[in-house]
Amino acid sequence: MGGLLSELGKKLAERWLSLLVLPGALYLAVAAAAHALGHANPLDVSRLTDQVTAWATAPATRTLGGQVVLLLAMLAGSATVGLAAQALGTLAERLCLAADWTTWPSLLRSRVGRRVTARQGRWDIAARHWHRHREDAARTRARGRRADPTPRLAAHHVLVRIAVERPARPTWSGDRIHAAAVRLDRDQHLDLATVWPHLWLILPDAARAEITTARQALTRATTLFAWALLYLSLVVWWWPAALITTALALTGWVRTRSAADSYALLLEAAMRVHATALARHLGLDHTGPLTREVGDELTRLLAPSPPATTAVLLAMTAVHAG
Repeated sequence: MGGLLSELGKKLAERWLSLLVLPGALYLAVAAAAHALGHANPLDVSRLTDQVTAWATAPATRTLGGQVVLLLAMLAGSATVGLAAQALGTLAERLCLAADWTTWPSLLRSRVGRRVTARQGRWDIAARHWHRHREDAARTRARGRRADPTPRLAAHHVLVRIAVERPARPTWSGDRIHAAAVRLDRDQHLDLATVWPHLWLILPDAARAEITTARQALTRATTLFAWALLYLSLVVWWWPAALITTALALTGWVRTRSAADSYALLLEAAMRVHATALARHLGLDHTGPLTREVGDELTRLLAPSPPATTAVLLAMTAVHAG
């Protein structure tokens, strides 16, 4: 037991160091450089070196007590900045995935709704264009010839750049995860939100590890937007911070799309591969591949019953009182 706790403590310390302290320390270092250089001399290395030397030779940093206090202050400051980035990252993830955008404040909801409608219109046009190429290719194959796949593939590329399925959220990443639920409902009649928590409990360790890694990658990717916002605040003192902000925002955008795609693929694959095992675990008599009938039965069996109405509650209370 002691060895397990020791190993757990080491892992927590490593995560605390890598996720909070090191990125926070880098931010504080850049902030100090921004304060020392300013807009007048933004890239003056010698000026920065002189300032760092002055800080290092200050009387307060020459004593052991001063060095300890400085180290503790740096650790506390780094952790505080890291926690702020994590908190902002949670908000950034909610905005990027926008799963609950219909519950947002009315002004924001109306603007997001217009964006969703516009994305749906572009997707509908691209989908019609793609289906037309598919139909042309099918007619060509029916005549015994092979159609050039280039126009069809190009049309499909345009389609998936908007969304994999018809948009229902304002962002590509949010729609990519939503597409997994749409496909499972259409193909296997499985409700992802209902079945997934139960399926997770019986997944093999290897599948759990892959999905957990993909989910953590998505969280880290959206946290980059939070760091971009924090670095943006340094532009007030030092304009090169705008370059760091841009680089972080672009990296976050690319990584979020990639992580959302990987996470959605794994969610959908786990449901398709292991749903039959869940059905057998729940006592359903089924062998062979997953069918829509099994999907309907799983969704029906695992869906919670609706809450009782006020009239039913009053009637039940009267019965018990009698």
